[in-house]
Amino acid sequence: MEILKNYSLKALHTFHTEVSARYFAVFRSLPELQELLGQAPRDQRLLLLGGGSNILFTRDVDGLVLKNEIMGIETVHEDERHVYIRAGAGVNWHRFVLHCIQKDLGGVENLSLIPGNVGATPMQNIGAYGVEIRDVFHSLDAYHLRERRSYTFSANDCEFGYRDSIFKRKYRDEFAILNVTFALDKVPRYKTSYGALEEELKKMNMGRLSVRAISEAVVNIRTAKLPDPAVLGNAGSFFKNPQVATAFLQQLPGDLGKIPSYPVDDLHVKIPAGWLIEQCGWKGFRRGDAGCYDRQALVLVNYGHATGSELARLGDDIAASVFRKFGIHLEREVNVI
Repeated sequence: MEILKNYSLKALHTFHTEVSARYFAVFRSLPELQELLGQAPRDQRLLLLGGGSNILFTRDVDGLVLKNEIMGIETVHEDERHVYIRAGAGVNWHRFVLHCIQKDLGGVENLSLIPGNVGATPMQNIGAYGVEIRDVFHSLDAYHLRERRSYTFSANDCEFGYRDSIFKRKYRDEFAILNVTFALDKVPRYKTSYGALEEELKKMNMGRLSVRAISEAVVNIRTAKLPDPAVLGNAGSFFKNPQVATAFLQQLPGDLGKIPSYPVDDLHVKIPAGWLIEQCGWKGFRRGDAGCYDRQALVLVNYGHATGSELARLGDDIAASVFRKFGIHLEREVNVI
């Protein structure tokens, strides 16, 4: 395996900004990863790259970037309720979803067309339309980059939170995820309570619910609202939907108290970040080639030649204006480097 020097990463992340790695290599198996690590100095900065769909580079990487291309999808176990399917970390996520749909297995159909690869899904605990990865997660195998040994993580080990896991906090940049095993439902349990999903299913007039119908509805919604990263550089949602205390909303004066919200528990609600951003006038805003998408304010876009720093500054300005107007902090969903 060859370690390349001064390698452009522009085509390997979905914002498509001009950025390069001092050193770059690809691995397709654990032995290949181990060999590459053996060639790298122990103090060399390491960055693992998957589909590049949740990352914003603000500078070149002065270190070794390793792209995970471990492939393969296999059924490893089956019980009365579930089929357990293991996928390599480098498998495209939507390809995995389609594999499950073809087998009429339920659990991931609401997560259709989310960009990125399988390995990133538990790191981010991706979610959409009432479903998160933790709902279907069984286990994962990961390799500790410094200790040079493998570990298996259960759902409890991963400490999943809202768009969060232990791999984004305590173990940030310490592990390479090798594969993920999911528990898919033999008898699907449909989740269609989100308004946009219900409306799209009615519009499609499919008659009978199925995992395929729900997947197609989600694809229709995402295609209509979100830009294709291959056409317009973006990483999907730039911010998380903030969670605030119910009492906080009740204390807001006048029209500010009419913010749309959804219950999280007895004491907290979730607020659509896109709505907050739109109310601050950012939807469709453009500064040079860095912009806020005109169909979905939650998405920042690169119109061609924006730098990562320009996009990060735009995100900071948006967050600051939301705090000034509503007193609500927006937290990035995108990993900024």
